[in-house]
Amino acid sequence: MRNFKASILAIFVFGSLAAQELNVLTKEAAIAETLQNNFGITIAENNLEIADNNRDLLNSGYLPSLTGNAAANYDLQDQEATFQSGETNVVDGAETTRFNASLNLAYTLFDGLGRYYDYKSLKEQYNLSELQARQTIETTVLQLFTVYYEVARLTENVTVLEETFATTKKRLKRAEYAFEYGQNNKLDILNAEVDIVTDSINLMNSRQQLNNTKRDLNVISNTELSRNFSADTTVVFLPEFILKTYMDDAEKNNVRLLQADKNQTISEYNYKASKSVYLPSVGLTGSYGWNEGLFPATNFLASNTSLGFSAGVNLSWSLFDGGSGITSVKNAKIAITNQQVSRQQFKKEVQRDIFNANDDYLNRVQIFELLEQNVVTAVNNFDRSNEQYKLGQISSVELRQAQVNLLNAETNKNLAKYQAKLAELQVLQLAGQLLNVDF
Repeated sequence: MRNFKASILAIFVFGSLAAQELNVLTKEAAIAETLQNNFGITIAENNLEIADNNRDLLNSGYLPSLTGNAAANYDLQDQEATFQSGETNVVDGAETTRFNASLNLAYTLFDGLGRYYDYKSLKEQYNLSELQARQTIETTVLQLFTVYYEVARLTENVTVLEETFATTKKRLKRAEYAFEYGQNNKLDILNAEVDIVTDSINLMNSRQQLNNTKRDLNVISNTELSRNFSADTTVVFLPEFILKTYMDDAEKNNVRLLQADKNQTISEYNYKASKSVYLPSVGLTGSYGWNEGLFPATNFLASNTSLGFSAGVNLSWSLFDGGSGITSVKNAKIAITNQQVSRQQFKKEVQRDIFNANDDYLNRVQIFELLEQNVVTAVNNFDRSNEQYKLGQISSVELRQAQVNLLNAETNKNLAKYQAKLAELQVLQLAGQLLNVDF
């Protein structure tokens, strides 16, 4: 009996001491860690940097190209040359050596405006990447709070289970005293021992689940898996009129709709760029080069050296390319229509999701309020049952049922509280305001 009680007491004391040593991880700190360390957000930021590089002037096609060329050639041949006079010259092992080097400059003055619209498209693709990065951050933050509030819920559940465990332990002690003084039989002791084992197992399982969930959060924030912390269990709901204001402006702020707008703009630029196939292109070329050749006796010249500049203007106009250009223009125009249809679809889906999320939020808030009142009722019921048990008016089984009812009421209330808060966060995400509010 003593060993049994000692092991149960050790579980309770150890858990209490461990909880006192934990550092509180605030919501703001959790967000800051996640924004800085999360793997998915890091990849999104890298993709944004790629898009930034793509929209740079160096990738615009507006700058000239400059290339350097150099070559050396050597020929060794047996040659026979016959001149107009009929004279013949035969050279065995005739050597010819040529050297050249040049700098070549090319610049496109006009390419039918394709370059102009491609450059504008790259800028819009950067803006699209910004929205994609924002969507990744919103999704990650929502995932973070799903786990963070689960930590908070399990923390509160552990506290409730610890209180339940302590109450059952007191009942066991009281039953032992009553048995020693002959006030009841040993059945109350056996019932209390069974209940205390059940409570201790529930407490151990909840603590293990809490530790696992903390590790899940450490993965999201990319911190040490072994880090221990406690979560802030404070939950504050936004006033209803503020949430309604956010919902009314959802079409202007929802990240999915904003991405659809950018995709439509990019499609329009791609269509305009594709029409450059109908126009000519004009370019400039320039070269500065050096050439030197050493020739055998069969050649009119023994050697030749040249050094200087050359420049030119070229015009190219594809009058007909087999129809591929016309097909590309037609397809680009259809792509614009598809983007417009997709935007209308996204708008309808977002409106539906916002209404559903808001109804779910309001329903969960009402459930939470009802369960709060239910906890008050369960507390009163347990207190009265406890007094009646002390007076011998009810059995330990009836007292245990009141205790279990109180435990269920408190844990259900905890679950409803965090489910309601997560439902509110989903409304904020759909409204495009998740990153603009205080948690």
